[in-house]
Amino acid sequence: MKLTILGCYSATPRINTNPTSQVLEIRNHLFLIDCGEGTQVQLRKNKIKFNRIKHIFISHLHGDHYFGLVGLISTFRLLTREADLHIYGPKGLKEVITLQMKLADSWTNYKLIFHELNSKESELIYEDDKVEVHTIPLDHRVYTNGFLFKEKPHERRLNLGAAQDANIHVSYFNKLKQGFDVKNEDGLLIKNDTVTLPGPPALSYAFCSDTAYNEAIIPIIKEVEVLYHESTFLEKLAHLGQKTKHSTAKEAASIAKQAEAKTLILGHFSTRYDDVEEFRTEAKEIFNNVELAKEGKVFEF
Repeated sequence: MKLTILGCYSATPRINTNPTSQVLEIRNHLFLIDCGEGTQVQLRKNKIKFNRIKHIFISHLHGDHYFGLVGLISTFRLLTREADLHIYGPKGLKEVITLQMKLADSWTNYKLIFHELNSKESELIYEDDKVEVHTIPLDHRVYTNGFLFKEKPHERRLNLGAAQDANIHVSYFNKLKQGFDVKNEDGLLIKNDTVTLPGPPALSYAFCSDTAYNEAIIPIIKEVEVLYHESTFLEKLAHLGQKTKHSTAKEAASIAKQAEAKTLILGHFSTRYDDVEEFRTEAKEIFNNVELAKEGKVFEF
């Protein structure tokens, strides 16, 4: 599982900082999460191939999370994209994007599929044989979702020596990897766990931005491998967080601790802060394994 940060600041783009956008690579998928202004430039800087992006997830309709979307859609068109593009986001996103395309007479030459969200409960919005994606309802000034990306369980690993000793024919090896008991060449039933080993653990990633402190999300993200949680403010400006429905570094750390996350990544920093290392210091008072998002930074798990 690999996470590339394209932008991790709130509100406005600056010379050296960009609004929220990131790419999650998991089980051969490349998911784009939020698409703030400048995202396509950041994709190029980080050498991420545009044609690998088939699914885009937009958390909410504040500009620093989706103002780069129509430009990216337009660039895909100019690059003569043919593959379908699926976009998951709040109801209203389709209207905003298609109005711009209509007025510019610039319809895509590929299939643009919107999956508009309006549920206030967590729901499954994407699934294939390897990965599933659930919404994480957040508490912000407008309708907002985070997203939980979960690998499905991996196949078991074959203990080749044990399988051969058990006289199991090679044609049954795939069945063993899938967890089935099988009969050997003597007709005896061989229990799966005697000739296989557990597969690698299924990984998970939770993206939570923007939101006020919200303990309601804890059951949804329980024991998540990696949690990205917004931390717009430090504790001294917690009153601004309450007013604007954003979180502090301490509040993000509290959510990570209660959810028993393995790693916390902080992001969505207010541009008023020059030294974001203070966010790590504050969060580590509550939760030990804290990372800071940074444009161009790649996390591998």
